[in-house]
Amino acid sequence: MPPGRSNPFPMDKPNQYATHAAGIAAAWAALICLAVYLRALGCDFINFDDPYYVIDNPGIRILDWQFIREAFTTSYLGWWMPLTWASFAIDYYFWGLDPHGYHLTNILLHALNAGLVVLVADRLLRRWQGEWSGGRTSFLYPAVLLLAGLLWGIHPLRVESVAWVTERKDVLNGVFALGSIFSYLCYADRKDNGRMGARSAYAVSLALFLLSLMAKPVSVVIPAMLLVLEWYPLGRLSRENVVKRVAEKLPFFALALAVVAATITLASGESILVSFHVFPLYKRIILAGSSLFAYLRMTVFPVGLVNLYLLPRVFPASYYLAALLILALTCFCFFSWKRRPGLLAAWLLFVLPLLPVLGFLQNGSQAYADRFTYLPGVALSIGGAGLLGGMVSRCRGRSRQLVVALAVAAIILCGAVSFHLIGAWKNSETLWSRVITVEPIGRAFYLRADYRQQKGRYLEAAADLADSIAIGERDGFPGVFNLHALRGDAFNRAGRYGDAVREFTAAINLKPVPEYFYHRGTALMALGRGEEAAADFSEAGDATGPIAWEVN
Repeated sequence: MPPGRSNPFPMDKPNQYATHAAGIAAAWAALICLAVYLRALGCDFINFDDPYYVIDNPGIRILDWQFIREAFTTSYLGWWMPLTWASFAIDYYFWGLDPHGYHLTNILLHALNAGLVVLVADRLLRRWQGEWSGGRTSFLYPAVLLLAGLLWGIHPLRVESVAWVTERKDVLNGVFALGSIFSYLCYADRKDNGRMGARSAYAVSLALFLLSLMAKPVSVVIPAMLLVLEWYPLGRLSRENVVKRVAEKLPFFALALAVVAATITLASGESILVSFHVFPLYKRIILAGSSLFAYLRMTVFPVGLVNLYLLPRVFPASYYLAALLILALTCFCFFSWKRRPGLLAAWLLFVLPLLPVLGFLQNGSQAYADRFTYLPGVALSIGGAGLLGGMVSRCRGRSRQLVVALAVAAIILCGAVSFHLIGAWKNSETLWSRVITVEPIGRAFYLRADYRQQKGRYLEAAADLADSIAIGERDGFPGVFNLHALRGDAFNRAGRYGDAVREFTAAINLKPVPEYFYHRGTALMALGRGEEAAADFSEAGDATGPIAWEVN
């Protein structure tokens, strides 16, 4: 070290050293994440849930005591997420419907979460600090902590949670969930070492856990995750004290059970959960296994990421093969737990946060989603950083240089891919164009057509709807009549009345919705076919409204 410079990481006080190192690494992780995701400030709202959550949501327009009361006592869209709705209401108060402010909030919250991941990593990896430091001043430990924060924070799987306004629930939940885990780790350390403040740390952890549930109920699994951490790496869980350790978590479990019961009740009332009659248990098990395989693949090889992975009507053979591979991996982790406790702990900490979204409580048509990895990705990132840190401490010469180079390359690659993917969220057209490039599904064409129609580009919208119709007819989609009607509306607006008549006729033959007759009548009037138009107007009656999506 150059003369006259003090050592920023004093090795004579390991805990002080670790705390100092973690603080610096957390700040750098937050700043780097902030720099990568600032590109999202140029993104717009998209026509996928953003209208329900923000644009057309009257509930967030007035921030007063009535709003607060309703947010905490009622559900919206089948979910009880009062803090998420409150955050949108605050954004609306300051920004109105300017999307930049909403994106700024998401970015700042995610940067904070990256710093929290570093602090959690410090509490979990501190036992290896001396091994990595080698008894002398070393920057390996803070580098490992920074690597953990960046492997999680700028991984391409995080883009959806940050660049999509609707996923405010992810980043907001992350602040409270990670804060709760960190506070509990502080509690365990203080209690075991007889230091003051253990009770207050426990109370803070429980309060933050409750707040995380109010942002997004996916964190109900945190009590189980804490038990895993007690076993490894903390080493506080054994046969002799298992009752005591479980008792410590009872307040957490009580809150989790209450929120689970409320969520299932509300979701059932809104009919957003797919019934077991429609989607039987064996299919849910296969879907869970194949989804876990997909999440692992996308973590290691984040290529082909999009915002919508549709659940296939018939499972391909790859789903069954993936489920078998996941079963084999799970068995390997459990049977080798004595020799590789870290592997089993990492696997459990990855799977547990995914349980609410693995399809057992299927809500929607997605098979899996990038955003579902927001909390599960923490365990893999910390475990991966710790593994690389151990390899660097044991390697020498060129081997060490190779490991360091691989770690640096991974961070640079993650940052570059994430920066590129953020650009896809610029608006609805760029988003669905990417989906069409990767996987040309009918819904992507339909939603891009919706955007183009709103922009007055009617013939482009009609072309997209033609592709959507072709895919829908190929796959036996029962709502294809809607697409014909929407295409007819696009042709009407473009002045292509003959084409409009043809599309409305196709829609009517599939489902005679009164509005379809009215709009076909207007096209017939424009073509000078008054008698046919009059017959359609008679069929339409008072149904003169715009074309809307009809339930099958």
